[in-house]
Amino acid sequence: MVQRHPLRLAVMEAEKILVTAGIASPRVDAELLAAHVLGLERSRLHAAALIDSVQLDTLHRLVQQRAKRIPLQHLTGWAPLGNISVDVGPGVFIPRPETEMLLEFGLAAIKGKPAPVIVDLCTGSGALALALAHERPDAQVHAVEKDSTALVWSRRNADARAGAGDTPIRLHAGDVADFTLLSELDFTVDLVVCNPPYVPTSTDVPPEVAGYDPPQAVFGGADGLDIIRHVITCAARLLKSGGAVAIEHDDTHGDAVPELLRARRVLTDVQARDDLTGRPRFATAVRT
Repeated sequence: MVQRHPLRLAVMEAEKILVTAGIASPRVDAELLAAHVLGLERSRLHAAALIDSVQLDTLHRLVQQRAKRIPLQHLTGWAPLGNISVDVGPGVFIPRPETEMLLEFGLAAIKGKPAPVIVDLCTGSGALALALAHERPDAQVHAVEKDSTALVWSRRNADARAGAGDTPIRLHAGDVADFTLLSELDFTVDLVVCNPPYVPTSTDVPPEVAGYDPPQAVFGGADGLDIIRHVITCAARLLKSGGAVAIEHDDTHGDAVPELLRARRVLTDVQARDDLTGRPRFATAVRT
């Protein structure tokens, strides 16, 4: 007979371990790991009063791994963005909650535009492109990635979302520094979004980033702006009149990225935008 234990106590014990390990959100992580073990949504965790011995051992093992700063998403195997989730693991950047605001802006920018053309540069896992395609099945969504390992993940996620009924996106192996990238789309794109590598090289990053996110997806040169400069050049070429661009950036770039956007004469209505904690997080502009 399998012994059963109170779930509430198991989660509390997991939280204590994660607090000791210095995890920033110990309660949330403990609950998400418990929900993962039980095969439930976190919001439904309250419906389960007990956890059996096998599940408890699994939870304990996962909590010990999380305490070693292995990313939560590597332990569960997925990360959410908008109303979808994507598979993640070694070799691909993990989508962060900050990118939710980039998604929200993008959807607002194409609201009311029939069959919009969208380009997601530096797509990584494909999360942003796939979240946009999920919300706008009439859109033609292109996603660009340079790294071959990340492309494996984005293709896997694209196939999964298409299998779930979403409109398939178009994946491209390409470099934003290539001035011929997607040249067939010049002056036809309604929305360009990008969450590029933007962390200045000398920045100390958390263990979950330093040990698991690929460096080429995190660091953007000495000032963190190397890739962003290319993204702006590419966006200015791709966008049609009235098309919008949104670029996520480091919280030290609150002035620098808007200035780079304003330096392009074809871009106007440049705005610096904060995340939910009030930190400068992304900048937007519209093509004249």
